[in-house]
Amino acid sequence: MRRTIGLIGGMSWESSAEYYRLLNEEARRRLGGHHCARSVLLTVDFAEIEAMQRAGDWAGAGRVLAEAATTVERAGAGLVLLCTNTMHQVADAVEAALGVPLVHIVDATARRVVAAGLTRVGLLGTRFTMEMDFYRDRMRRHGVEVVVPDEPERTLVHDVIYQELTRNQVESSSRDAYRRIMAGLADRGAEGIVLGCTEITLLVGPEDSPVPVVDSTRVHVETALDLALT
Repeated sequence: MRRTIGLIGGMSWESSAEYYRLLNEEARRRLGGHHCARSVLLTVDFAEIEAMQRAGDWAGAGRVLAEAATTVERAGAGLVLLCTNTMHQVADAVEAALGVPLVHIVDATARRVVAAGLTRVGLLGTRFTMEMDFYRDRMRRHGVEVVVPDEPERTLVHDVIYQELTRNQVESSSRDAYRRIMAGLADRGAEGIVLGCTEITLLVGPEDSPVPVVDSTRVHVETALDLALT
């Protein structure tokens, strides 16, 4: 492992655990034996971040995460992952605080979408990810069009994330609802579905969608390992 991977986690800790698991499983798959990924993880308090989200205090959240980023860099990180889709809303502030690369989850996901030959994808994530411009605009730079569920489905997708998945609750009724929503996006012309929230993979996967699924968390991890190993 040529570079240590810095992880800014805690948004939620369930998603951070998934990042850590995927990172080390993939490192062992690539390197064999008893290999693990060299990494350093800083966990922020999600309650503090979630309150800032609700208040629209993105500048404040950016300062918190920028400070976290400099901490993991001082701890030896040679590149950094922000272990959340939603908080890439403040990725510019985090990147500006760093002297090492920030691996942007939307860029990594968009490149995987393009490599799969897809140009129009459905996006599932928090309300912030689905409704704010930062995700769809960055995907558009790569030539990818994004469609999101209509209301009240966006509210359902968001509420399942915050009321269930971030509390480590996985409900079969919510899985059925997500399946219906993914099928509806495919009916609207989505050639694939981007799982744009790290917790969503706890609920659904490729087997639940009528079109190909792109797991942004797994893509983020794989991209980081590509960089750390070269």
